[in-house]
Amino acid sequence: MLKRTYEWVLSWAHTPYGAPVLFLLAFAESSFFPIPPDVLLIALALSIPSRAFYFALLCSVGSVLGGAFGYAIGLYLMEFIGNSIIDFYGLSDKYEYIQALYRNYDAWAVAIAGFTPIPYKVFTITAGAFKINFWVFLGASFASRALRFFIVAYLIYKYGKPIKGFIDKYFNLLSILFVIGIIGGFILLKYIIH
Repeated sequence: MLKRTYEWVLSWAHTPYGAPVLFLLAFAESSFFPIPPDVLLIALALSIPSRAFYFALLCSVGSVLGGAFGYAIGLYLMEFIGNSIIDFYGLSDKYEYIQALYRNYDAWAVAIAGFTPIPYKVFTITAGAFKINFWVFLGASFASRALRFFIVAYLIYKYGKPIKGFIDKYFNLLSILFVIGIIGGFILLKYIIH
């Protein structure tokens, strides 16, 4: 099933909808959706390595705009939507600790969440709820998200065909490691904000 899903995701690269879907996935993941855009970014970049940096830019812009949307949820709709999203990720009891992270580390808290598997959407929503400086938030978001996605694009651009062969050969193992990384991000977040 995972292999079929991988092949289906790769097929987006050969349609006119691959890039818009990547943008929408990056936007949604930064504010509420649980699946990270890296999977589709990798698939699209592998299918057309010469456009890897374009896909990274699209993913970065979508992610930062989605982060701004998450910020707006926290700023204006925390009671109605934001708390439900925080509850979904099991972090409502850590809400005040996240606030302390912002007080102590400001942009660094956003940047670390934007670059690592820690759920970025939790930080975008709480950044709005705690009213951290919007421009600092945007700058840290863009720097960390762009760095993350452009590293992926560079590796695929430089090593495209061999990496594709490697992914095809070890797809099941890489899928397991990817899922472990995502779960590890959630566990790390809970551990950090205990």
